[in-house]
Amino acid sequence: MSEEQPSIELRIMRMMRRTLTDVAKETYTPPGMRHPLSEETINNIRECLSLITARERELGGVSGEERPHFTDEKADAVVVQLDTSGLKKKPEEE
Repeated sequence: MSEEQPSIELRIMRMMRRTLTDVAKETYTPPGMRHPLSEETINNIRECLSLITARERELGGVSGEERPHFTDEKADAVVVQLDTSGLKKKPEEE
């Protein structure tokens, strides 16, 4: 089974998101210290990341299959009930 390769636009969006988040991580400063980036630049990075995420969703790059999920979120999940009636209770629970 072969997986479909993401489009060029989707690959560009992912790389841009990765680069912008790396810039944010590498320029992190502890509270109280002056940040090397201006407030306007920080807000522009936030806006870019929001637009990238929205476009990735439009392109289908952030679908349910690619995101982490719990087993009970699957449509074909089977729930198994455990019978605990035969287990001994702890002394403090009696």
